[in-house]
Amino acid sequence: MKKVLIIEDELSIAELERDYLEINDFSVDIEVDGELGLKAALSKNYNLIILDLMLPQIDGFEICRQIRSVKDVPILMVSARKEDIDKIRGLGLGADDYMTKPFSPGELVARVKAHISRYERLKGENKNQDEIIEIRGLTIHRTSRRVYVNGVEVILTAKEFDILTILALSPNKVFSKDDIFDKVWGMDSFGDVGTVTVHIRKLREKIESDPSNPEYIETIWGVGYRFAL
Repeated sequence: MKKVLIIEDELSIAELERDYLEINDFSVDIEVDGELGLKAALSKNYNLIILDLMLPQIDGFEICRQIRSVKDVPILMVSARKEDIDKIRGLGLGADDYMTKPFSPGELVARVKAHISRYERLKGENKNQDEIIEIRGLTIHRTSRRVYVNGVEVILTAKEFDILTILALSPNKVFSKDDIFDKVWGMDSFGDVGTVTVHIRKLREKIESDPSNPEYIETIWGVGYRFAL
């Protein structure tokens, strides 16, 4: 049974989400406080975390940042705030998806299933392929999902790692945003391909010595991105 953690300060909403997930055979824990939610996320193993943005004690942005520093569990951020800047910030901190309230419980369940399925499939593929990729000071350990630049480890989100691996496995091949979105998020996923741009920018900030003049991930204007040899 897959385990989901809901961090949501409105108990009625959290219980409704839990009920729909349990009907679909998920095991669900609820935390209504930011500090307790973060503690549960870091101390227990979950297949996915549903994270509200506005929480007492610690907000969803900070919880997401701290989870991402040590875990690559899928994070689905939810909020009543509709501003694009919140969505961009959440995705940039490592959230895998962003839903704006109100939304249907059925759509929530569909997204939870899609993200867990996608995450498990990618991890399974990684175990069956070569473990290490080394290119000009960049080292990618695919099985352990760790990345080093000139011997120094950099912490990537799950999606950043998947994007980097896809590009590095096919150097000099140009991938469109749609290509990357389909491979990383899945063709049946909900979302905007603009998310790819956000993740590429964050990825460059972590692995490039000069993100404005990248030596690894190049932009091919009007087409997409490629990993340069």
